[in-house]
Amino acid sequence: MSATGVSATGVSATGGERHGGVSATGVSATGGIMTATIRSDFPYAVRVIEDMWVAMPDGARLAARVWMPQGADTTPLPALLDYLPYRRRDNSRIRDDAMFGYLAGHGYVCVRLDIRGTGDSDGLFDDEYSPQELQDGVDAVAWIAAQPWCSGRVGMLGISWGGFNSLQIAALRPPALKAIITCCSTDDRYADDIHYMGGSLLIDNFSWAATMFARLTVAPDPAIVGDGWRRMWLERLENHRPPLNTWLAHQRRDDFWRHGSVGEDHGAIQCPVMALGGWADSYTNAIPRLMAGLTVPRQAIIGAWSHKWGFDGGPGPTVGMLQEMLRWWDHWLKDVDTGITDEPMLRAWMQESVPPAAGYALRPGRWIAEPVWPPADGITVRELALNHDGMAESRGQTVPLDVASPQDTGQACGEWCAHDTGTDLPTDQRLDDAFSLTFDSEPLEETIEMLGAPVVTLELASDRPVALVAVRLNDVRPDGTVARISFGILNLTHRHGHDRVVPMVPGERTSVRVQLNDIGQQVPKGHRLRVAISTAYWPMVWPSPEPVRLTVFAGASAVHLPLRAPRPEDARISFRPPETAPPARTTVLEPSTETQTVTRDVASGELRSLITFNQGLVRLEDTGNALGAWRSEDMRICPDDPLSARGEINYDFSLGKGDWQTRVHTRSRIASDHTHFILSNDIEAYEGDTRIFARTFDTRIPRDGN
Repeated sequence: MSATGVSATGVSATGGERHGGVSATGVSATGGIMTATIRSDFPYAVRVIEDMWVAMPDGARLAARVWMPQGADTTPLPALLDYLPYRRRDNSRIRDDAMFGYLAGHGYVCVRLDIRGTGDSDGLFDDEYSPQELQDGVDAVAWIAAQPWCSGRVGMLGISWGGFNSLQIAALRPPALKAIITCCSTDDRYADDIHYMGGSLLIDNFSWAATMFARLTVAPDPAIVGDGWRRMWLERLENHRPPLNTWLAHQRRDDFWRHGSVGEDHGAIQCPVMALGGWADSYTNAIPRLMAGLTVPRQAIIGAWSHKWGFDGGPGPTVGMLQEMLRWWDHWLKDVDTGITDEPMLRAWMQESVPPAAGYALRPGRWIAEPVWPPADGITVRELALNHDGMAESRGQTVPLDVASPQDTGQACGEWCAHDTGTDLPTDQRLDDAFSLTFDSEPLEETIEMLGAPVVTLELASDRPVALVAVRLNDVRPDGTVARISFGILNLTHRHGHDRVVPMVPGERTSVRVQLNDIGQQVPKGHRLRVAISTAYWPMVWPSPEPVRLTVFAGASAVHLPLRAPRPEDARISFRPPETAPPARTTVLEPSTETQTVTRDVASGELRSLITFNQGLVRLEDTGNALGAWRSEDMRICPDDPLSARGEINYDFSLGKGDWQTRVHTRSRIASDHTHFILSNDIEAYEGDTRIFARTFDTRIPRDGN
């Protein structure tokens, strides 16, 4: 292997908020542009209640925004709850109006509730999915069910955070909660969330912690909470702590992570569950587990999408997911026979092979269906040995092969959690393959399709006690480009389980199993399959404390592919085109821009990845509030030194109207030495031009097998 450099620049203007917003444009399955139909001709007229208060048993009030169908006061209707920390009055308003206006227009009281200590709700926030958050959710379901406009039947729905707590609250079994829809969520908070993939620290753990450190400091709105807004804000700022300090204090799968991981006991959930996701998202693995582990009525839909609902963003094709959700709610909350229970348990998009790219408008393919999951038949596992001369049906001679990847291997990895920005999907894998140990198949003699999780079993040894292995399954196309199909990470000190750290014994041969992410993917005849193995995966995974050399025993290692043959009945699966209600009215005061650059310092060899996202400034016309945001993410590493890894994320949020103007700025930094993670977090809050609060948190946290 020889060193090389890279310099690339990309620019995109997303025109919306990076973690949530509605896009009115999708892509049809035939490849043409499909604009979502924005409707206002619904069976029910809807009025929006801007500030309804949901009372908690301890006297705290949680702030809700409610879409109330006409006539619910006299003829009660079922209610739907979306329960988030993302500020229902401003930050999520565009998406909320488009989505909940549609559902309310079909006869559902929709309640968008701010979690305690966020938005305009009373109290203080403690941590994601905390016991307090979940108990408040249980109490909110009961409060909603008891209101005169509610029929007593409540559903929960949500994407990401709201998908998580929908599952978690369902597991607590509030009597009025009759069904849920969870999108882009997980049943395993430790190893299949944004924190520790395969037991290895994700860079997105740092990024997400920096995001929440900033978001949770934005001021409450005096138009809702009154003159006490400043006292509430200062109390929150005084109480605020960097989330990463908490999350890095739990580097193993302990009780902290078991809490809220419904995979610990799927049987605790006793209401019907619909699970949604997309192959470009990072949370799809939970869907097959939920379908296999739950015992209640359940269904799943997996499209090509990223971290989106499926009606509001790509990669396409988008579908009429709101109509599909109505079929679900009408059946379980209104006793209407919509035929939803006759649908297969799993409907999924089988993606065709495409050239590697940082973003796609469309992933060509077709819908397929499985009546149950796991399938009773129809999925066959093909084992291909990883031999010294490539992949083959039979195992060859056992040959030790070494791999010691530079620390910057992973430049084509894309984002761990893609948000359809156009620049966050994995690109051509040849650069990373050059610094990896690779095993290629012969050209395929027939087209294959995979559905499920590929698994790679490795016989290996490490020259260091702490090491990770990154494994990619790639599609080597006839033109030489290489597209990533799936990947997996394993912290080798966790090879016996994520609840313990067992250092590797240098030179000792051991067996490990690396399960890659679930996928629905076609690979055409004439293409080759490639398994690529590296000892680093930057900037997705934090590096091991020392450079590592792994010895992989070819002939004793293999990849296991979940193959599925096409079926005639797949052609019966179809969805209606996407529809929404009108999104919130906005005026763009400053346009948004995003730049991503990767540069190499020739003298030091340092690789720098810099993302700058200026959301611009948007005025929400219904409230007059103007919302602005700016973010920069700066990640650096030298190829020969894992301890050179460091990152810095800056955020700036502004919110104001007229004479009321507020702004917060945060800076989060991470580095490490051989024994500790080194963290620093700063926060400044401004009222107008006056700084009213500032604090710095400097922390060292011992490395525990990472």
